[in-house]
Amino acid sequence: MDVKKIAVQTAAKYKTWNPYEIADARDVQIIYAPLKSILGYYTKYKRIQCIILNDKLPYPLQRFVCAHELGHSICHTNMNTQWLKQNTLVSTDRIEREASTFAVELLLPDDLVREYPEYSLEHLCVMVGIPLDLCLLKKFY
Repeated sequence: MDVKKIAVQTAAKYKTWNPYEIADARDVQIIYAPLKSILGYYTKYKRIQCIILNDKLPYPLQRFVCAHELGHSICHTNMNTQWLKQNTLVSTDRIEREASTFAVELLLPDDLVREYPEYSLEHLCVMVGIPLDLCLLKKFY
């Protein structure tokens, strides 16, 4: 599965790189809830797709988690994914890695990287809310 290609095609189809706008256009419900240590999760029940986000997260992290869960809704539509917890952000599990890669590619498109050549990849990741541990998922071709 070429997750970068899926992220780029998704952004092109919906004419936005904003995960909230894409979720809205796809009729994916976003629900904010007090999840304690859980960052968020994706679920599908009777054809209704939902992204549940921790309502206490700072906006940049919440945006990343939304993009990650959107990745699950697009790449793993019929799977109810495990809850995304702080310690699973860098999971080597294939499904979690694909969702995180989708989020990285959606939030940090190649054009944005080219637009700011004076900034390091790490600096750009911080600017758009991507956890530093996940910067290495960014692919260039």
